[in-house]
Amino acid sequence: MPQITYIAADRTSEQTLDLPLGTTVMRGAVNNDVDGIVGQCGGYAQCASCHVYVEPDSLDKLEEVEMEEDEMLDFTACSREPNSRLSCQLTVTEALDGLTVRLPERQYR
Repeated sequence: MPQITYIAADRTSEQTLDLPLGTTVMRGAVNNDVDGIVGQCGGYAQCASCHVYVEPDSLDKLEEVEMEEDEMLDFTACSREPNSRLSCQLTVTEALDGLTVRLPERQYR
């Protein structure tokens, strides 16, 4: 199973999880009680409460941002950065093995 690493916003802790293929980075976090990802809408790109910052060395592992995700990223509680993604839109594949994401300071305004 691919390994995904979640880094706390303050960078004091990290958690690496083995996630099954086909799940999302958001669902993996929620199912494993990763603090900092809420996923309030259940993974439908409608709330931006699963916002993450993808570490620069992991960006090349990702598919391009689609329009729906791009629009929702404008509503994140913390600033949108070039490496911002909604973790509900990141489906775990073998290509994502080693993906590292950093959590924002908050998911709500």
